[in-house]
Amino acid sequence: MIYLQLFLSFLQIGAFSFGGGYAAMPLIQSQVVDLHGWLTMKEFTDLVTIAEMTPGPIAVNSATFVGTQIAGPLGAVIATLGCILPSCIFVTALAYIYMKYRKMSMLQGILGSLRPAVVAMIAKAGLTILISAVFLSGAVKFAAGNVSVRAVIWFVIAVVLLRKKKMNPILVMVLCGVFETICVLVMKWI
Repeated sequence: MIYLQLFLSFLQIGAFSFGGGYAAMPLIQSQVVDLHGWLTMKEFTDLVTIAEMTPGPIAVNSATFVGTQIAGPLGAVIATLGCILPSCIFVTALAYIYMKYRKMSMLQGILGSLRPAVVAMIAKAGLTILISAVFLSGAVKFAAGNVSVRAVIWFVIAVVLLRKKKMNPILVMVLCGVFETICVLVMKWI
């Protein structure tokens, strides 16, 4: 039964996550955290970090990770197949339709109208991750002890390095991870 649930959950994610992995994050959170309770919000945040750092699409990496956590290697295969199956079908059908009707203005209008929705989904995913990383309770509450000061510092440093210094995002992620590890180890020794 768990295999069918994994397949159907990631089939829905794969079918409705237009705009790539970041746009899929709210859908993945809805299925994995809210609906089925397979992961906590903290585990989901870790999932996003791992999916970002590993090669490949974020949604596929997430499916593989969740499938492994819930039902082992077979669960990983089933969740991943559920995630990629809609894309395979959609891309094949869309390629045929696009090649046949690419000159139509209506098709160009449809594609143009999807862009704002994709931007909104990406923004929602980013805000969800930011809130769960900065606020320890997972909700925006400016109470004593609820704000992770180190997370805010790493966020500001990362934004400065990415925007002002134009550093490679992978290098910025590695640097933040290394310095956070050093901070945690120093805090243990103190």
